[in-house]
Amino acid sequence: MADRPTLTTTAGAPVSDNQNSLTAGERGPVLLQDYHLIEKLAHQNRERIPERVVHAKGWGAYGTLKITGDISKYTSAKALQPGAETPLILRFSTVAGEMGAADAERDVRGFAIKFYTEEGNWDLVGNNTPVFFVRDPLKFPDFIHTQKRHPKTNLRSATAMWDFWSLSPESLHQVTILMSDRGLPVAPMFMNGYGSHTYSFWNDQGERFWVKFHFKTLQGHKHYTNAEAENVIGKTRESYQEELFGAIEKGEFPKWKVQVQIMPELDADKTPYNPFDLTKVWPHGDYPPIDIGVMELNRNPENYFAEIEQVAMSPSNVVPGIGHSPDKMLQARVFSYADAHRYRLGTHYEALPVNAPRCPVHHYHKDGQMNFIGQKTGNPDAYYEPNSFSGAGEKPSVKEPPLRLSGDADRYNHRLNNDDYSQPRALFNLFDVGQKARLFANIAAAMNGVPGQIIERQLAHFRLVHPDYEAGIRAALKDAHGYEATAISNEEKADAAE
Repeated sequence: MADRPTLTTTAGAPVSDNQNSLTAGERGPVLLQDYHLIEKLAHQNRERIPERVVHAKGWGAYGTLKITGDISKYTSAKALQPGAETPLILRFSTVAGEMGAADAERDVRGFAIKFYTEEGNWDLVGNNTPVFFVRDPLKFPDFIHTQKRHPKTNLRSATAMWDFWSLSPESLHQVTILMSDRGLPVAPMFMNGYGSHTYSFWNDQGERFWVKFHFKTLQGHKHYTNAEAENVIGKTRESYQEELFGAIEKGEFPKWKVQVQIMPELDADKTPYNPFDLTKVWPHGDYPPIDIGVMELNRNPENYFAEIEQVAMSPSNVVPGIGHSPDKMLQARVFSYADAHRYRLGTHYEALPVNAPRCPVHHYHKDGQMNFIGQKTGNPDAYYEPNSFSGAGEKPSVKEPPLRLSGDADRYNHRLNNDDYSQPRALFNLFDVGQKARLFANIAAAMNGVPGQIIERQLAHFRLVHPDYEAGIRAALKDAHGYEATAISNEEKADAAE
């Protein structure tokens, strides 16, 4: 047998026997002094960490962002300058399913990228859709509850899902995408990615621009029907992992064309829609996508847990030249994502190898559990700031320009004077006859068992998008479940119309 490394304890001591426990005689009890046995059992008890509350099931790989276009007049970010090449890791995921869920389920897909830039890590945490179900973060925990399990039955609830959506007409755009062909991609490489939120660029002159990020698949779009997905799941629950890992191992590296939409800062006051509303897109005719480069995935992780389960992205991670926006959902995620990582992985989660920046790091964060890096201040006598010991100090030149916005602090009604029907209507009108038929059938299937009053409330919203939308679903409901119209009160009709 070829030479093998010596098995050791975590403290490095060689292990003499990994097959038999230490016992008092051949038939006697196990002895507590068998420290190797105790260590193995104790570590096994601690192998699991909390799964992500959202986006628990995921797949990922390493790659590179190559910039070929020139947007230097919009941003000073070094990673986005012509010719820049930046290493990255990308994690795809489903939103609702637990870690053991099947890959080929109809769901929104997460599309989260960590760019290891020379100015620090830049995380772009988006989805495979350009919009989302809600625009106000106060509603996000409630929405996620509808996607998880019923507290009594411990089953997923179509009633909860459609009840929430029918009471939240801002969800129409995302629901239409989810129930369309693109709601069930064949594998990660056959779908687009989006930053989804509105972010901001700023340049060396201190000028600000609003920006949306697009990643257009160069493999083409491929999607399953519900029936095809059921057949796949019957054979394997890991179809995405198999497809992505296998393609990269064979040298078939997935690529995406990278684009940005740019909006001058003051245009935000002129658009008929709120450009910071996560349920809205920017029309391409108004703000055409600009090609800036190509993203490629070309290396699989060596250890799934260490590199994909522990990768931790947060929109709080931006670099000079890239900033946030007044998008309320983005503002909340800036807090909640980093907070989730501290809970799941610990205070020093960004010191883990997969999360560690590839540039020098200096800060005054102190101690805490699992601090294996000490302090990063530049001088051991400088453990506070300001100090007189040449410890790390601020760099005023990277200051972000001020936001030119004003307004009174208040809880503004996000539905007042807000059109939640025009953009879903524009999307619906893009679908051909076959796409519409599949949309109707998918929605009807998802409504199976939902109380009639909730179905009627949702149908009222579809009617406001387009009469054919409602009619098509109503016919599909009758064909699939024998559903007939249910009486709906005038009060409920008024609620739906609002």
